[in-house]
Amino acid sequence: MKRIYVYRLFERFWHWTQALLIIFLGLTGFEIHSEIRFFGFENAVHYHNSAAIAFLVLIAFAIFWHFATGEWKQYVPTLENIREQAQYYALGIFKNEPHPTEKTALSKLNPLQRIVYAGLKVVVIPTMVTSGLLYMFFRYPQRYSVAQLNIKGLENIAVVHTVGAFALVAFLMAHLYLMTTGHTVTSNLKAMITGYEEVPEDRGEKTFTAAELVGAPGGELS
Repeated sequence: MKRIYVYRLFERFWHWTQALLIIFLGLTGFEIHSEIRFFGFENAVHYHNSAAIAFLVLIAFAIFWHFATGEWKQYVPTLENIREQAQYYALGIFKNEPHPTEKTALSKLNPLQRIVYAGLKVVVIPTMVTSGLLYMFFRYPQRYSVAQLNIKGLENIAVVHTVGAFALVAFLMAHLYLMTTGHTVTSNLKAMITGYEEVPEDRGEKTFTAAELVGAPGGELS
């Protein structure tokens, strides 16, 4: 095996910070819904709102980084090898067949991952952010008898926010499972910690180092 530099410094920071915030938002959010008991209701509301603001700040930096480096192209859906990828996840992975899509610094996601991540970034997270902000800044009754949202509207917003939360939980569970499907159980985890992905020696693409990627298009921003 040889190592290629795939995940840049900010990418790893953004990934792990986002994961921790989503998990924390899930814990506090479900406590607000009285599904679990951990922090106490009032603390859960305060922590949830604070984590939501931190998440918004992280999203702002991530959007800037993705467009400044061109990394947004990683999430553009493609139909190339999508059938092979689906067959691999359905059957091939259980037969120890080789992965149909090789990971490189310029193509980190397989076709199915591109579709899922695009949906997450374009649909699920924007829905959660929008519904969360509406819920956070809702006031009832409104001062001076000006009611911009009635209580029924708030209920609908809460339902949308909750459905989005369950979608994120489903994604997280699938993500944790697929994390173990590299050439070893921990190889994908190590790659997201060190930035280096291990690939077979006979792969023909150029091997990038961290230093070579700094300052290049899509280079590292630390």
